[in-house]
Amino acid sequence: MKVLVLHSHPVEESYGAALHRQTIESLKGAGHEVDDCNLYAEGFDPVLSRQDRVIYHDYPGNIEAVKSYVERLQRAEALVIVTPVWNFGFPAILKGYFDRVWLPGVSFELVDGKVRSKLQHIRKLGAVLTYGADPFRAFIAGNPPKKIVKRVLRAQIKPFAPVVFLAHYDMNRSTDETRGLFLDKVKREMARF
Repeated sequence: MKVLVLHSHPVEESYGAALHRQTIESLKGAGHEVDDCNLYAEGFDPVLSRQDRVIYHDYPGNIEAVKSYVERLQRAEALVIVTPVWNFGFPAILKGYFDRVWLPGVSFELVDGKVRSKLQHIRKLGAVLTYGADPFRAFIAGNPPKKIVKRVLRAQIKPFAPVVFLAHYDMNRSTDETRGLFLDKVKREMARF
């Protein structure tokens, strides 16, 4: 399976980077073809400019500035997101990726005024997230990242596609042991992906 991995952490020595490396290693070990899209390392520009917004609905002209990213998304058969959760949301660079790449004509089209997904070639979705908050605090806040993965993104890919959601909560009080256990879980789950 061709798996597009979206990673968004700016520090190469971080625990998030270790999760990213483990995800890539496990997916490749399972025989998947991995497209490693490390947004910070690639210098992805997350800013939706005025011109980007003006031509937002004008497919195919709307994809010119991000054409290589669109092509990578269109080749993918699965998507795995490896990212921290900051302030109960994705880092700006990852949010900007969705704003700039998941465009009309790419991720959806309007047919008779209704949205129709164009990402049904993506047959599986995964997320490896770290939260500073504990599970209860995330729950009280509504856990927007979990809803984005399990509801919003899932609704845009193949209907009823399986979703693997892995989260290490309470990173602010994590230990070597909790981080090690979660890294092992990511290794196992991505090897089965």
